[in-house]
Amino acid sequence: MNQREFTAVYQKKGKWTIAWVEEVPGVNTQGRTQKEAKENLKEALQLILETNHALSSGRAAQTKREFLRIAAPM
Repeated sequence: MNQREFTAVYQKKGKWTIAWVEEVPGVNTQGRTQKEAKENLKEALQLILETNHALSSGRAAQTKREFLRIAAPM
């Protein structure tokens, strides 16, 4: 399995830390600490990536995969 990097963003909101992944819409979570939010975020990202892969694999005859590289702000 390939290792990939994503950008995790953390923001303190009251007693909670909210977190999201910039590159993947819908991957967001929260935790009482940044450490808890990070672990929750890793799990959420893994589930989204596995689900998206499974959905596209089910359409194998109609599916084409290729790497897409763009310049993006940091």
